Amino acid sequence: MDLGIAGKKALVCGASAGLGYACAEALAREGVEVVIVARTEGPLLVAVKNLLTFGKAHCVAADVTSAQGRARIFAAHPQFDIIVTNAGGPPPGDFRQWDQDVWQKALNANMLTPIELIKATVDGMMARGFGRIINITSSAVKSPVDGLGLSNGARSGLTGFVAGLARTTVAKGVTINNILPGTFDTARLAGNFAAQAQREGKSVDEVRHARLVKHPAHRFGQPSELGRTCAFLCSVHAGYINGQNVLLDGGSFTGVF
Repeated sequence: MDLGIAGKKALVCGASAGLGYACAEALAREGVEVVIVARTEGPLLVAVKNLLTFGKAHCVAADVTSAQGRARIFAAHPQFDIIVTNAGGPPPGDFRQWDQDVWQKALNANMLTPIELIKATVDGMMARGFGRIINITSSAVKSPVDGLGLSNGARSGLTGFVAGLARTTVAKGVTINNILPGTFDTARLAGNFAAQAQREGKSVDEVRHARLVKHPAHRFGQPSELGRTCAFLCSVHAGYINGQNVLLDGGSFTGVF
């Protein structure tokens, strides 16, 4: 299927690896000119070299959660047709131990930064008659996880904001949707398993197997699966999908709605 977005320009955040990179690659394969952003330059340069095998790709080493970082991105690339926001989740813990600084950091990364990126681009998209904004959030928005209160709260705040805004942009050709990943086979997941194994005095293989046994699909998601979903939501064929939370978790969520 031709997604009809060749020649468009996309900003993909947190894209030096993992789910962000998978989205950038899927878009690049469709002829989209991609600009990838991450804090650390080394992995970013490797990622953009790989993306160049598919088409036009650029990178900007910047902290997108800071005003200075965002200014650097838009100074180099002022106009985008597609925005994919993506940030690592805040750490787990006990809410009794979180002060306002901890909450502010989580809110800034997982709610306020995506809103700032939307604010910087949505009017231009509407003026041109086409735009796609995708926020990679978490399945915890649909099924909150005890101990992940920072993520539950910040990402749910973004979800509520998007639900209102999306209804005001779609008539001008701009859709805003969220992708809610469950457990995906990424370096971050491997790191979580390693930390859990150390805490529990088990091997990483034991921890991984225990999670797989409980998973309905008996496997973890592949980043490419999420990347292709992202690319479709950015396509001309997805113009009637708007303000939605697309859950990719292999059926782990047991609710009906």
